[in-house]
Amino acid sequence: MQTAYTVLILLMLVSVSRLVGRMIPLPLPLVQICAGALLAWPTLGLHVALDPELFLFLFLPPLLFSDGWRMPKRDLWRLRGPILTLAVGLVLFTVVGAGYFIHWLLPSIPLPVAFALAAVLSPTDAVAVSAISQNRLPTPLMHMLQGEALMNDASGLVTFKFALAAAVTGVFSLANASLTFVLVAVGGLAVGVALSWLVGRLRSWMIARGWDDPATHVVFMLLLPFAAYVLAERLGASGILSAVAAGMMQSWLDLLPRQTSTRLLNRSVWSLLEFAFNGLIFLLLGLQLPDIIKAVVSHEASLWPTLFFRCLDVVAIFLVLLVLRFVWVQSIWRLSGLLRRWRGKGEMAQVPTARSCWLLTVGGVRGAVTLAGVLSVPMLMGGAPFPERDLLIFIAAGVILLSLIAACIALPLLLRGIEKSPDDKRRSEVRDAWRKTAEAAIHALEAEEANPQDAAQAALAAELKARIMSEYRHQLEVFNDSAEAQALAFQMDLLERRMRLKALRAQRLELYSLSRHHQIGDDVLREVLAELDLSEANLGQVK
Repeated sequence: MQTAYTVLILLMLVSVSRLVGRMIPLPLPLVQICAGALLAWPTLGLHVALDPELFLFLFLPPLLFSDGWRMPKRDLWRLRGPILTLAVGLVLFTVVGAGYFIHWLLPSIPLPVAFALAAVLSPTDAVAVSAISQNRLPTPLMHMLQGEALMNDASGLVTFKFALAAAVTGVFSLANASLTFVLVAVGGLAVGVALSWLVGRLRSWMIARGWDDPATHVVFMLLLPFAAYVLAERLGASGILSAVAAGMMQSWLDLLPRQTSTRLLNRSVWSLLEFAFNGLIFLLLGLQLPDIIKAVVSHEASLWPTLFFRCLDVVAIFLVLLVLRFVWVQSIWRLSGLLRRWRGKGEMAQVPTARSCWLLTVGGVRGAVTLAGVLSVPMLMGGAPFPERDLLIFIAAGVILLSLIAACIALPLLLRGIEKSPDDKRRSEVRDAWRKTAEAAIHALEAEEANPQDAAQAALAAELKARIMSEYRHQLEVFNDSAEAQALAFQMDLLERRMRLKALRAQRLELYSLSRHHQIGDDVLREVLAELDLSEANLGQVK
């Protein structure tokens, strides 16, 4: 029962921290870390022992699957060059540069272990950056950070596992490691895509036979990232890349017919799961902080001097990571400009400035994946305690905290005076999509040939067809290219939505009254209330 109580307390804290985060000007991850640290204070003394392998298996697959699902694929492909240089090139650059620096700064950490630590410090967290910047980052930079976070989760953790294996076995060959890296990566991607495709075929087969219960299909989606991870690991491939590939593949397969209710439920469930898991990870970091600090200074005679010097080590490592990232971003952008001029393509459409370089540099916030990875370091190596495991966790936790604090301070300053320009291209695509779909609906209704049995049915069918077509013609007016027509149509649309919202709320109040007076049963209440809620959700945000 103690475990159940602990889980319930943590989930409650995740929700409360979200409310507290709205009242104080701090990013949610920092609030959750502080809440966890307060909960682990000796007066409260909540202690959570973590199994590293279980922690890695429980948290990483669904988070990576969700990132793959949400990532805009077209933007990912359009920015593939910069994203790949950040997600692969920068990871290797960081592993080598920061790895040698960590080994030089802390000789007690063996070089392969230092490489492993540098690798696990490479993945970034675009969700934390978005929360800190409040979506004010320029769209291309935000997409680059999102794509980098998606890809370097995989590349950083795969490199981390290779470095960890080299530390445990004491054997490392660059040629063999490079070949194995490619095979493991390609194998992981193939397993994720294949398994996701098979699940999609299974769902199509079920839907064709009328087995389209939304809860059943959502359970399949919840199990898919874990299945992809386990299967790939069993086959010797990368479970991390498998989970990412499964999520990216599933975002295409999510467009199955007769699955509207499933999609609505699926989005809600995954939003809840992502929020809860991200919050739990940062809460667990806060809960571990007292034990981490105690373990780091336990072998030293003096507490505060040792802790002070360890904190200086963390600051030095963080500054080196920052410098390496800035040097890489600047160098790649300059090299890209030289290559474009050499190939006769002229200057880049958007010339990078010093501010954009610093935004990309400071935007490399470390988060949940770094913590999950470092906590997966084994307790033992060859029967002996893993060298400096507590120090590794302390450094990783310190870098996460410093990167969050630095982003909280620097991003608002760098974004001062920058107004995020409206995405005119996206708006145009939205208008075109609504206009063309409305035209297709009108054409389909015009081509509909009713076959009524009598004149009364023919008149009724004609009236219904005219009513439905008028709604689609109203959509065409809303998305008319004329500014005056759009303004009038939007004004009418807003007024109509307000009226519909007022009517829906009156329906809901009457429904509650019927239930209170026992004129309808609970099953009828749930069914009608679900329809009213869906209708209100379809109205969108009404000001």
